[in-house]
Amino acid sequence: MPATAQDPPATPEKKAAAKPLSAPQKALRKLGLVRDIDLALHLPLRYEDETRIIRLRDARQGEVVQIEGEVTHQEVLYHPRRQLLVTLHDGSDACVLRFFNFYPSQIKQMAVGARLRARGELRGGLAGLTLLHPAVRAAGGALPEALTPIYPTVAGLPQPYLRKAVLAGLARADLTPTVPPPLLHEISPHGRWDLREALTFLHQPTPATPLADLQNRRHPAWQRLKAEELLAQQLSQWQARDERARLRAPVLHAARGGLHERLLAALPFQLTGAQRRVGEEIARDLARPQPMHRLLQGDVGAGKTVVAALAACIAIDAGWQCALMAPTEILASQHFAKLAAWLSPLLAPRGQAVAWLTGGQKKKARAEALAAIESGQAALVVGTHAVIQQQVRFARLGLAVIDEQHRFGVRQRLHLRQKHPDARQEPHLLMMSATPIPRTLAMSHYADLDVSTLDELPPGRTPVVTKLVAAQRRAEVIERIRAQVAQGRQVYWVCPLIEESEALDLQSATATHAELAAALPGLAVGLLHSRLPPADKQAVMDAFSAGRMAVLVSTTVIEVGVDVPNASLMVIEHAERFGLSQLHQLRGRVGRGAAASACVLLYEAPEGGRLGETARERLKAMLETSDGFEIARRDLALRGPGEFLGERQSGAALLRFADLNEDAALIDWARRAAPRMLREHPALAQRHIERWLGRRADFLKA
Repeated sequence: MPATAQDPPATPEKKAAAKPLSAPQKALRKLGLVRDIDLALHLPLRYEDETRIIRLRDARQGEVVQIEGEVTHQEVLYHPRRQLLVTLHDGSDACVLRFFNFYPSQIKQMAVGARLRARGELRGGLAGLTLLHPAVRAAGGALPEALTPIYPTVAGLPQPYLRKAVLAGLARADLTPTVPPPLLHEISPHGRWDLREALTFLHQPTPATPLADLQNRRHPAWQRLKAEELLAQQLSQWQARDERARLRAPVLHAARGGLHERLLAALPFQLTGAQRRVGEEIARDLARPQPMHRLLQGDVGAGKTVVAALAACIAIDAGWQCALMAPTEILASQHFAKLAAWLSPLLAPRGQAVAWLTGGQKKKARAEALAAIESGQAALVVGTHAVIQQQVRFARLGLAVIDEQHRFGVRQRLHLRQKHPDARQEPHLLMMSATPIPRTLAMSHYADLDVSTLDELPPGRTPVVTKLVAAQRRAEVIERIRAQVAQGRQVYWVCPLIEESEALDLQSATATHAELAAALPGLAVGLLHSRLPPADKQAVMDAFSAGRMAVLVSTTVIEVGVDVPNASLMVIEHAERFGLSQLHQLRGRVGRGAAASACVLLYEAPEGGRLGETARERLKAMLETSDGFEIARRDLALRGPGEFLGERQSGAALLRFADLNEDAALIDWARRAAPRMLREHPALAQRHIERWLGRRADFLKA
């Protein structure tokens, strides 16, 4: 059937068209529906049952029903608000169709005497049976034989057009089996469904299918699709691991009596058992000719920075440079201060230094840093995104460390890996995260990584007491701040990012700063937010770190990396607006010294109502546990993998159908099946990856 402005394009995969694309065709591309397989895999959000007409006398209130009858009365009311009322009688009873938004054409369509088919939720009440804003069409015509799919769409792409496009793509798509039958048999009974059969069923399910099985994605057809999707992801991950095994990286051995051992001797504390174990895992990786690709995860305050410093010492001793990139200038400056204090005394006799590189540097300081990096005199470079800019040229980059890796995009991480001077090699890569990765997430999205876990906190960390306080008791919280400061302690007060607006975020923090400054006369109350110039940010942090400032009002720029042992109270305003992992990170800013510490979660319920279920679950989790791994598990259940993955997929979710909490058994199957399929059926494996992931497979390799 030839494509027209009204019909779906006959060949969506061909970018070159004889005529300009219509608005719906452009909308298809906006949704990423370019290939036939993209259309086939564009599955419904929900379904409507238009396969039967129900008599009003048999219908139940609260159900979505489809009725057919004759219009016996119509009127437009103007009080208390403008509305159209249409009475429809189906021979068994009457029902009022009520519309608050309507057009003259609808008044004409639903004139007295017209026979109509209406679909909507049936409601009861003093006025009798009602359908509010139902879908209406002329009566007559054959009823559909399948449930009607409702697809995810965008403006300019109506459902009828999209349905036609999807079915056309499904008919044309190459769905030749790519999964060998012996592997499918292991996921019985789901493996008995053919891929085309499963997709056809999900696009056009039979009326007898329970809607609950379709909505919760537990039907065998859904399970078959989830299995194929998870297998594609695992194949891509294993393929990335195999490709990296063929790459080359500098071999970095820990020198006897070298920087590594001298730093250990100079540290004012002993490493925990977990730090020693993880340090040995990293050292073994660095000594191999293949590039390390390791994720170092640990709870807030577990001591990841010193592990990274020891790895940097191994690289420097072997004659190579190390770069550490952090997502914010505050976090980068904290790392720089700590690493420079540890390493500068050891590097100075060798004529080397720790360099600082950010976008806000003055021209002269930046030029000096760039020259030191290019000459190799800068053995360790600490900075923000500035580290990966084109003008930064390393003499011999052997190790790249990325802190809070989920905050960086795929391309940013790839740029850092490409800073090795020899295009045939790449530096070893150590990624760090203070958000522990739940098991199912590690098994799926991080299957290509080696994961090291710091599961032991250094001695001396003070347990933090968490309190949930209603916003109406704000004055009591301010009095508690006064008491803490009187004891020589310091306090954080964090304001939220409201409605994703930096302007509102700034306004909230500024207003709170003014309120606290007025309520606490004689005390130094500072303000920190993302719009401050870098020098002002540093001045505020220096004053707070040195104890010259009693209270720091801040936005979430202090979420990670800030270490002030004298701070003993954290107040989080509008705690119900924060994510669970973010709340846990903020709580980790206190309890770093010997003083008893507390975290106050100030919350405010909607006017006249209760907190939403998700907000209640987050706050409940904060009260019940301080275990970062349990926090991460609950956060995954509440928010999905986006919180942990950040921009790993550059905005494209790699798992559209599978659920990490509910499909652990299928993840296990895919992990077992992927390496076997790559060994025994490499051509099928490649076709499977291309079918399911296309170009998105590259994002898994970063």
